Amino acid sequence: MAAVSTDRLFYPAWAIVIALALFFLAPEAHTFATNVYEDMAYAVDPSASRAFAYGERHFDATNPSEYDLDRAEYFFTLAAKKDPSTPYLYHELARISFLRGDYKQALARIDFQIMLHGDSEPNSYYVRGLIEGYMRDYGDAITDYTHFLLFDPNDWAAINDDAWVLLKAGRFQEAADLTTKGLKIYPENPWLLNSNATALYELGLYQPALAAAEKAEAAVATVTDSEWSHAYPGNDPTIAGEGVASFRQAVADNVHTIQLALATSTVQ
Repeated sequence: MAAVSTDRLFYPAWAIVIALALFFLAPEAHTFATNVYEDMAYAVDPSASRAFAYGERHFDATNPSEYDLDRAEYFFTLAAKKDPSTPYLYHELARISFLRGDYKQALARIDFQIMLHGDSEPNSYYVRGLIEGYMRDYGDAITDYTHFLLFDPNDWAAINDDAWVLLKAGRFQEAADLTTKGLKIYPENPWLLNSNATALYELGLYQPALAAAEKAEAAVATVTDSEWSHAYPGNDPTIAGEGVASFRQAVADNVHTIQLALATSTVQ
């Protein structure tokens, strides 16, 4: 008689009924029931596609009740064991490493992703640019952002992040030109306005820099927690309020810095 595989475990009906009942109760019970259901379903069907789908569920910042970085990584890792060529799998694993602050592992994972899928999954160049930017490898970051923008030239977040590394690299005129281009499409975007103000300030153009910064200050005042989470997908949604507050403070600080520079230049 053949041995019974432990890859496929069948749970008694009562366990499924209890899990489903808990699903509709308190949030903690709901989370527990969801996890139990996922574990049971995966045990019955241990496929890469199912594991990836569960990983995505727990890596969605717009759905705070399901967000769980540890559980997302757990399922993505299971998917990698089953089929490492699953689309965007190492892209997501790289993002998790990045959020944990492990930039070397993040870079290794996104390099593997790009090796497997290349231009067929261009968002991975965006993620690699972000990782490289945090590693202060600004030249490679600019190259990757520029490559991504060939596929989606109107992506405001990529435009803004490309401007961010251009500013870090001291390429202020390019950052000003890029954000000015982006603002023609998104004239009220607070991220682009703030980056544009910074670029203009670094170029010594204090009056237009102040105009952009003040416009950014007005725009950021209306940014909601959900908009912040949408702008930073994958980040813990429970810190969205802190993220919005930090962004508003950064813009206010930028306004103050430019005002001081303008006042000093006027006196001189």
